[in-house]
Amino acid sequence: MNKGYSSTFANIKLGTYENAAALREALQASGCRIGKWGSDILDQVTVSPVETKVDLVVVTAADLYFKDGATRVGIYGRAMALGLELCPSEVGPQLRLQHQNQPPDEWLRIAMEPILDSDGYRGIFRVGHEHGHLWLDGNFGNPHNFWHSFSAWVFLCRK
Repeated sequence: MNKGYSSTFANIKLGTYENAAALREALQASGCRIGKWGSDILDQVTVSPVETKVDLVVVTAADLYFKDGATRVGIYGRAMALGLELCPSEVGPQLRLQHQNQPPDEWLRIAMEPILDSDGYRGIFRVGHEHGHLWLDGNFGNPHNFWHSFSAWVFLCRK
């Protein structure tokens, strides 16, 4: 049964830190690099008040039948029609903390409601492994930004 996406990519826990400041401290203590855009929206993350385990799946625009790529709105719409859900903002930093074995040169965008940064731009998280370093950064979150067919997105599996 092809739903347009693969099986569960990762299981992570949300709600393991009290607030966004504690998440930042944990990221820094783990040696993670935090990019400017990621840092700017990190302070606005809503942390779950209870510890919750979530299942994540990674899909590309091509997995969602967009062979030439699509906008964020198109990607989100198709994924949700196939039974996936947007991630809470906490998924970005928690995935970075809990997914230490990320393959080199991989960047995963978190499918989430964008957060306005200090300059008024919409941002979403992305986690990456580049030049031997694990990163939490931000990416464009405008609804009509175009993403290539190979752009990888992390969604929540619907329960």
